[in-house]
Amino acid sequence: MFDMDILAKAEARENLTEREALALFTDAPLDDLVSAADRVRAALHPGDIVTWQIDRNVNITNICVSGCKFCNFHVKGTNNPEGYITTLDEYDVKIKRMLELGGDQLLLQGGMHPRLDIGYYEELFRTLKRRYPTVKLHALGPPEVFHIARISRLTVAETLCRLREAGLDSLPGAGAEILSTPLRRNISPGKCTAEQWLDVMAEAHRQNIPTSATMMFGHKETPGELVGHLISIRDLQARKPDGAYGFIAFIAWPYCSGGTALEREGVVSHTTPEDYLRVVATARLVLNNIDNIQASWLTVGLDTGLKALRCGANDMGSIMIEENVVSSTGLSDTVIDADRMTAAIRSAGFTPRLRDQLYRMRD
Repeated sequence: MFDMDILAKAEARENLTEREALALFTDAPLDDLVSAADRVRAALHPGDIVTWQIDRNVNITNICVSGCKFCNFHVKGTNNPEGYITTLDEYDVKIKRMLELGGDQLLLQGGMHPRLDIGYYEELFRTLKRRYPTVKLHALGPPEVFHIARISRLTVAETLCRLREAGLDSLPGAGAEILSTPLRRNISPGKCTAEQWLDVMAEAHRQNIPTSATMMFGHKETPGELVGHLISIRDLQARKPDGAYGFIAFIAWPYCSGGTALEREGVVSHTTPEDYLRVVATARLVLNNIDNIQASWLTVGLDTGLKALRCGANDMGSIMIEENVVSSTGLSDTVIDADRMTAAIRSAGFTPRLRDQLYRMRD
C-alpha cells in the first residue's frame, strides 16, 4: 500500500529520501502521481505556457572511443572510411539554414575522438563565434569534456575555462545515461564514471556555465538506479553556488534499441507511454530545485510528448532541424517545423512561447 503522505510531501516540494522517491516511482497510483506533478508544473509556470526552441544539432564527428552499446551512430577508429569530422564549409551551410529558420543556437555534440584535443575545440568555437557572433554554442557534454581534459593533460577546471573563453555558452547534460558507475561500465565502457560526470557538472556550476541534466532509461537499469540518478541530480543542484545557473532543465528519454549492440544482447525497447509519463511525473516531483522539465517528443512521439505536458513537463524542446543519433535507431519522425510545433502545443490546451537556451522568451 502506497503512503499518500509521500505524494503530499513531494507536491509541497520537500526533499524526498531515496526510499520515499523509490516508493513514489514504483507504487504511487499513476493518476495521482501525474495530477500532483501537473499541479506543481502549473504553480511554477502559471498561465499554461509551454516553451519550445529552434536550434540545430550538428555532430562534430562520428568517430568515438566510448563504445556505447546503445549507439548506432558512432564508428571506431580514425581510419574508418565512414568516419568524418564536420568541415567549416559544412558548418556554414548548416548554420545559415538554421538562421533562415529563426534558430539561435547550435547544439554541438559528437564522438570522443581520440585526437581532437583542447586546441581543436578552441579553434572551432572561436571560428564559429567570429563568423556567427549571435549564435549560442550549447556544446559537448561531461564525457566529452572529461575526455578532452584527459588527452590534453589538463584538469577539468582548466578545460572548461578554456572552452568558455573560446565561446562555449552552455553545457548539455549529454552522456548521463544512468548515473550508476557499474551500469555505465557495462553499457558505455569508454565514458567517464557517474562520479566524474557529476564532478564535471559541479565544476561547470562553479564557473557559472549554464547546464542541463539528462537521463536515458529503459535498458538495464533497476528502479533503484533510476531513482538514484534523480537524487544525484537534485543533490548536485542543491550544492551549486548562490546565483549560479546550475541545471536549467531536465530531460529524460527512453532507450531506443533498433539495431544496437544492446539489442543484440537481448535488451529490447520496452518503455510504454505510461512508463514514460511516470518517469516525467516522478522527475517533476523529485527534482524540486529544477524548474524546467522537457518532454522528449523525439523519442516517444509527438502524442506522448504532448501528454507529458499534463504530467509535469513545461517544455517541448526543439523542432530539431537536424538529428542523426536517435534516427539511426530507426525512428523516422524526428524533425518537425515551427508551425507544427506551435499547433501541437495549442492542441494540448497550452500557449506556445518560443525561448532561448536560458528559457528567456523570444516572442
